[in-house]
Parts: sequence; structure tokens; C-alpha cells
Amino acid sequence: MNIAGLIDHTILKPDASKSEIERVCREALEYGFASVCVNGCNVEYACRMLRGSSIKIASVVGFPLGAMHASAKAFEARTAVESGAGEIDMVMNIGAFKDGDYDVVIGDIKDVVTAAKGAAVKVIIETCLLSREEIVKASKLVKESGAAFVKTSTGFSRSGANEEDIALIRSAVGADFGIKASGGIRTYEDAVRMIEAGATRIGASLSVDIAKGGESK
Repeated sequence: MNIAGLIDHTILKPDASKSEIERVCREALEYGFASVCVNGCNVEYACRMLRGSSIKIASVVGFPLGAMHASAKAFEARTAVESGAGEIDMVMNIGAFKDGDYDVVIGDIKDVVTAAKGAAVKVIIETCLLSREEIVKASKLVKESGAAFVKTSTGFSRSGANEEDIALIRSAVGADFGIKASGGIRTYEDAVRMIEAGATRIGASLSVDIAKGGESK
């Protein structure tokens, strides 16, 4: 299975240098990854590196906690899109969700969707912090809010994606909605398990190792 085209090649560490961003972009071009996912300050540079290619730039918003004001998330999303991002990976307001303030959660996402001006919005619900029932509820709220994907994890919390949570999200959102598995996906086999469980996109920093693992299958 050739899965390179489903991978968001990701570099979100706080000390990422321009040379590392350039390396990630060159790898994306070589392997044909779906996107390069970077912090907002690196969007313009990544766009220059990938100009003329079909590879998208994804930028994170409200990352990694999701606990900032909705207007700040909307500003961050708008700025990223104006800088060249074609996809936005935002973090849900997890505290509001836990409190049952679903109108706040939905409004938070809708503000980012509006600010993104048509760029696909992936909403990170941080599955490791939620019960199974909460995962189902959060996934339905994401779909209701007009986003394009439910995303499992930031990769900065207790744990990342697993097949059980992916399958649970798929059951909640139906057959045609995007699901991004992210966090702890290190091998080709890991990625395939997520796809078989229902993921339509993979977020990984070890994307090259994953792609190379598929070449030998």
C-alpha cells in the first residue's frame, strides 16, 4: 500500500530551524506527502520551499493546548491562510468541552472555519484526555461545526492515536468525513493499522521511515 499521499509530514518542535524546515519540505517533494505541517511562524518559508508543487502547507492553531480565546485562534488561522497555508490543524477548547459548554466549543471551531476562508480545518480533540463517550460527542460536534477532519492528538499530551479511537471516531462521524490519526505513529505498520481502522490522513514526523517501510511491502 502506497500511503505517502496520505501523510502530513510534520515538524512542530519549538526549536525547529530554517534548515530543518527546508529538509522536511525537500522530503515532502521527494516522497509526495500530502502536506508539510509547520508552526505559524514557518508558513511563509515553507511556502517558498514548496512553490510550484501540489503539496499543501498545514499550520497549527491554538497549539498545543487549545485554551486560548476563540478570537486569538481565528486571528492565527486567518494569518496562516494569508501567509499561504492551505490547511489548518486547530486544537479544540478541551476545558469547555469537559464542562459541557458545547456552544463555546462549536463557536470556537466555527470562528476558525470562517477565518480559514475555505482551507480545510482539522480539529484536534486530544483523545487521550477523553472517555469513549466524550470522543463520540466531540467528534459529532466537530462535524456539526463545519470542519473537515477530526484529528486525534497533538502529540504533546499523554499519548497519541490508536486504532480503537480511530474506529470509534469513524462510527461517530460516518463514512465520508475526514479523520487524521496523529501522535506516536512511527512505522509503516502503525500507519496501515490507522488507515484500516478508518483514518484518511496520517500525521507524523517520521514520515520518511514510514514511506520507506511501504516500499518494501
